[in-house]
Amino acid sequence: MSTLIVTNDFPPRPGGIQAFVHALAVRRPPGSVVVYAPRWKGCEAFDARQPYRVVRHPTSLMLPVPSVARRAARLVREHGCDTVVFGAALPMGLLAPALRQAGARRVVMLTHGHEAAWAGLGVGRALLRRIAEGADVVTYLGGYTFDRLSGPIPPEKLVRLTPGVDTEVFRPGAGGAEIRAALGLGDRPVVVCVSRLVPRKGQDMLIRVWPEVLRAAPGAFLLLVGGGPYRRTLERMIASLGLGGSVLVTGTVPWGRLPAYYDAGDVFAMPCRTRRWGMDVEGLGIVYLEASATGLPVVAGNSGGAPDAVVPGQTGLVVDGRSPGEVADALIGLLKDPAGARAMGERGRAWIEREWRWDAVADRFAALLTGAADLKDAGADP
Repeated sequence: MSTLIVTNDFPPRPGGIQAFVHALAVRRPPGSVVVYAPRWKGCEAFDARQPYRVVRHPTSLMLPVPSVARRAARLVREHGCDTVVFGAALPMGLLAPALRQAGARRVVMLTHGHEAAWAGLGVGRALLRRIAEGADVVTYLGGYTFDRLSGPIPPEKLVRLTPGVDTEVFRPGAGGAEIRAALGLGDRPVVVCVSRLVPRKGQDMLIRVWPEVLRAAPGAFLLLVGGGPYRRTLERMIASLGLGGSVLVTGTVPWGRLPAYYDAGDVFAMPCRTRRWGMDVEGLGIVYLEASATGLPVVAGNSGGAPDAVVPGQTGLVVDGRSPGEVADALIGLLKDPAGARAMGERGRAWIEREWRWDAVADRFAALLTGAADLKDAGADP
């Protein structure tokens, strides 16, 4: 059995969807997967390390146009791919009929936050209905995304598939001491946020409330890990508030170093908020799960499916990402109660080990590819 994965979201481009699709691919038997993805800086070195073939599109974005359809169809024929996986259903799932004509017998489509957002618009619902006609299975992340998708997509086609977390990689003691030493942080309490720098994620809110946090927890440090288009705006905020000694934006960090940056924190916070009339929304938020696996309490925003990645009051807190008061109170409460915060982090790691193991996710994905999955949960809100 051979599988073609067609995806715009793939490493070394950073992001949660990219990490999810890669993790699914790398857990398939060696040689059984071909990935068709856009070019990205550093992709040659990344691709050479993978146990499967990666074919790069000439540009950094693919659209469901005839030239892309021809390349994908050629890969189906050349590699005898009987299954096609779309890393994100919208819009690339529109290619499903062409790839079936090329020989694919089964089509699996993954969905994330942006499909759930588009399901709220008439044109989006129409596109999703059309795309779903070409799919055998469409996956969803949790209760929020199921509720949004089950209108345009037949519920019997919807099956839950969430990211897993590698608890051997994301763990306490993953290198945080070295990061702290390199940044001169010593034993200062650290709030860390690992994410792309875009408005939805809420890094600006963390900066906005940081003076209040410092008044309650002097010496606290805010470590914003990641790169993105919002970086200059965030750095201007830091300068205007005089926070240069207590807030740092690292810029893009290599994948392999991310576990150490999580481990450098005492609290993880990403107060995401839905934007653009519901079109810019969090699908789940794997960073919360990775932080929990590292043993950190998490502060999550209430955008979309983000609350699905937290057990409120047990592994973390869910706040209104638009409320400075709620965000500040959550951070201050955890920083002023380090024993309680550590206990919350320990419960979070235990929850990840129990509920979010990659081996179970990989088995589920394998069953979806063959059609052997027990679909009793299809059409059921988890």
